[in-house]
Amino acid sequence: MALAAPGHTDARDGGPAVPAPAVTYALIALNTLVFLFGPAAGLNPLYGTGQARLCAEQRYEQRWGAVPAELLAGRPLTAEQLAEAPDPAPGCPAAPTPGKRPAVSVLTGLFLHAGWLHLAGNLLFLHVFGPTVERRVGRARFLLFYLAAGSLATYGFALAEAHSADSTRVLIGASGAISAVLGAYLRFHPRSRVTTLVPLLLFLPLRFPAWLVLGLWFALQWWSVHSAGPGVAYLVHVIGFCAGFLYACTVVGHPPRRRG
Repeated sequence: MALAAPGHTDARDGGPAVPAPAVTYALIALNTLVFLFGPAAGLNPLYGTGQARLCAEQRYEQRWGAVPAELLAGRPLTAEQLAEAPDPAPGCPAAPTPGKRPAVSVLTGLFLHAGWLHLAGNLLFLHVFGPTVERRVGRARFLLFYLAAGSLATYGFALAEAHSADSTRVLIGASGAISAVLGAYLRFHPRSRVTTLVPLLLFLPLRFPAWLVLGLWFALQWWSVHSAGPGVAYLVHVIGFCAGFLYACTVVGHPPRRRG
């Protein structure tokens, strides 16, 4: 299901001006720029075309993405470990990344995306729900919350997959951080109306309470953790959502912050 803007706003007639969600817009812009200049977009001639671009994309993700085994060991994968790792791009053997700092890759990996749909899906959710959460907690706290929740979700996934084949797969994308935004939104505004396009009803736009839409979304992610194959780290979504919801529980009861 696709989402339109929720039927909730912090603005009130005659009330104080509502600050623009500058951090949300900056995160959207930064994610977009990183993608456009990276190899996955296919627009940067520095990465070549065809097979050369695929190999460049794999090297790029290996360098800047988060790898569970690297996070737990605190060092990059060795050549021997890479030889046993899954090779998503045929004909492109993974190369060691000397000098890579796994702890830093937790943050850089939040700004990498595997394709246009991956980017668009994440940024749609951030655009819809991010501004309200940012206005509720303030700009500085929202940025710290976003980065911390995304990092927590990544490390949680690494611990869960420590002894699986996925421990040497690269983890990229803002899904963990954005899932945290969804969890926080649900806690702040569970009864807010969200306009949803339902595919089974010929994409008829319907309005449902946030607790139903986001609750069903979370249930789908939880189900996918146990049923979906490799490719999407659904556990990251689950951990991020729970982290965001729990964080919001510590904020509820405090007045909204009007300045970042």
